[in-house]
Amino acid sequence: MIVKILQKSATFKAVRYNSEKVENDRGELLLVQNFGILNGIENHRPQDYINYLEALSSRNNLVKYPQFHVAISAKGRTKSKEELSAIAQQWMQEMGYGMQPYLLIYHKDTANNHIHIVSTRIGRDGKKIADPFEKIRAYKVLNQILGENEQHTLAQHVQQALSYSFSTRAQFALLLEQHGYALQLEESVYKISKYGRAIAEVDISKVDAAIANRDINRVRITQIRAILQRYSGVYDKNIHFTDGKYSSALADFLYDKFGLQVIFHGKEAKVPYGYSVIDHHKKFVFKGGEILSLREFIGLDVKKIDEFLTSKEKEFDHLNSQIINKQDDSTNSSESIKSTASINSLQAHSSENFLNIADISIHISDDVDDEAVHNRKRKGKKCAGSPKR
Repeated sequence: MIVKILQKSATFKAVRYNSEKVENDRGELLLVQNFGILNGIENHRPQDYINYLEALSSRNNLVKYPQFHVAISAKGRTKSKEELSAIAQQWMQEMGYGMQPYLLIYHKDTANNHIHIVSTRIGRDGKKIADPFEKIRAYKVLNQILGENEQHTLAQHVQQALSYSFSTRAQFALLLEQHGYALQLEESVYKISKYGRAIAEVDISKVDAAIANRDINRVRITQIRAILQRYSGVYDKNIHFTDGKYSSALADFLYDKFGLQVIFHGKEAKVPYGYSVIDHHKKFVFKGGEILSLREFIGLDVKKIDEFLTSKEKEFDHLNSQIINKQDDSTNSSESIKSTASINSLQAHSSENFLNIADISIHISDDVDDEAVHNRKRKGKKCAGSPKR
């Protein structure tokens, strides 16, 4: 499950947001808690709750953003609205908000059942509810409520990851990252953390042993390549960057239908420089280039850039030779200065147009090395030839 403390606000606009969900039959008000006299009155307007929260919050003018807005989400339909309500109430109690006025609103308009909580950070005594390490505590409390043993759960995930066939340490780390873990390679161990807290270590020798025993299944590669080619003309290949990750209609379909999880590698909002495929059905991890080049998989057209640069390079060479000839006769002649200005203009024009085209397509190698891809964002291992950070 996921718990997320949402964007802070000076007003209680989350009340109206959730009320609109209810009015449009995309949500349901499950609980009105600790609102005093309002608890016994029916048919409230959203403004009634807002007025109450504002009146309580006015007891402390030093807090600029009094709204407390939280979402607790379950995977798919694994938790019912009743279960989510019970979890949310216990979570509020453990986080110090048990006596605060708050609303519980169940949302049913996404693939994952989730519940929203709206309250105020100002207590009835006028003091702000304690919030040190709030985001870390939020998950710790949720895990306690769910009865999860983090060590036991991590051990299961590590064992599951080691059961896959992968060719690099980076691919092993990628498998655990899908469960929300962060890995840091230090000497002979991977230090694993979650929600900013270190949980355990994994001896790198176990990972290397799994790599040495990897089964290179050429038949499966051929099968996946055929699947990608078969549906690339049916589903949209265009990549979108939302909620901190890349996605496409084609990638979503491949995961839902065949258990093929496509993970694009790149900097935020930039065209990806590589991708990996996790085959959850047969338990393999592949570099994207082993199956299809990135340009083929997402339809990048680099021909236009190549043609553009070739034409500009020829023009540049021609002007450059003119300048050299002119300078032999008169280094400071006005003609030489004019030619120099032309080539400077061309360089600027070429660079400008390249950037414009690069917004649509990009130079990229067909098969980006997997270690290089992942070590761009990890400090555990330096790539050969990479700049010092």
